[in-house]
Amino acid sequence: MSQPLKGLKVVEVSMWAYVPSAGAVLSDWGASVIKIEAPDGDPIRYLNYAGLNPEELGYSFMYDIFNRGKRSVAMNLKAEGARDLLFRLVDEADVFLTSLLPAARRRLGIDIDDVQGRNPDVIYAVGSGQGAKGPEAEKGGYDSISYWSRSGLASAVTPEESSHPLGMPCGAFGDGQSGMMLAGGIAAAVAQRALTGEATVVDGALLASGMWAMQPHIVGSAIRGVDELPKPVRTALPNPLVNTYRTADNRYIALCMLQGQRYWPGFCRAAGREDLVEHEDFASDALRARNIEACIAALDEEFAKHTLEEWKAILATQEGQWDVVQQVGELPRDVQAVANGYVQEVRFDSGRTVPMVSVPLQFGREVSGSRPAPELGEHTDEVMMEIGLDMDQILEAKVAGILL
Repeated sequence: MSQPLKGLKVVEVSMWAYVPSAGAVLSDWGASVIKIEAPDGDPIRYLNYAGLNPEELGYSFMYDIFNRGKRSVAMNLKAEGARDLLFRLVDEADVFLTSLLPAARRRLGIDIDDVQGRNPDVIYAVGSGQGAKGPEAEKGGYDSISYWSRSGLASAVTPEESSHPLGMPCGAFGDGQSGMMLAGGIAAAVAQRALTGEATVVDGALLASGMWAMQPHIVGSAIRGVDELPKPVRTALPNPLVNTYRTADNRYIALCMLQGQRYWPGFCRAAGREDLVEHEDFASDALRARNIEACIAALDEEFAKHTLEEWKAILATQEGQWDVVQQVGELPRDVQAVANGYVQEVRFDSGRTVPMVSVPLQFGREVSGSRPAPELGEHTDEVMMEIGLDMDQILEAKVAGILL
């Protein structure tokens, strides 16, 4: 098991998915992450996702995904005396990770100057909606709006004939990717501190992550002087070997043979259509581009003749790149996902298991193992004892409403 950040101590004050996902990455990489939760818990604990109701299941798999391996301390940061306990954790921390808006951080006295004033060596990491500067720096954000909608992603993938912009393909789609980026930034800041002794501030933003993903369209539209590049229609690209085709059993094959002239002859022969190699309308890149609709139609007809399994065997005999358009339930059985440990079964004390997607980076070609997410306040007493409180003091803090 690879744990490159083993020994790193992180205090996390966050909720929902973006910043917690960064903490989950750090945890999988070996860091000790203490999650500070309000007495009623991170609201994602109660999220009914795709009809999977935590009240019926008895747990929230969305919470499990983004909080695996952490320790939970239930603390009311609004209560008098809570900040003192939090700062005792900060005294021993390497990273302070938060998703709270600037106004909330100021009210609680846990903004950048507060935390780094207490511990100058702590790296202060923030995940926001729109960034730390500008007129909307104080505004909240979620990935469906800040990452997906505002970055141009939603508009770019929505067909012209659609009455509304398409939504994200899954919940927390932008959160998980943005959290991975934030975790990478924190790791870079840890390296910077080791090299220079300077503890810096790390800022990530959902808008910035979405724009990073949309770079080709953002730059391309700026060069062309337009607000949007062509929509994703099947005839938008001039190469029929970069397209998706339906099989006889209503599955799909995606081709990505960017060097069309190199792969066209071999593809046609494998498909049993050698007549298309020198076809007067399809024999060159230029001809295929000029007759793109007719060429796609011809390939549509061919793909409809065979099932997915038959096409997998056919395409394996030529050198062009292709793959199956998979359904999400197939991924835990994908041979490459299994071989590389991209999905791992995490067992909880209750006996249940949850298939977790592994962090998409490996060190030493080893999988960073995931551990169960905590119950609300599961480690409150344990963590308080580690910073020097005895049971009487812990009970006093609970009576005072500071701890759950």
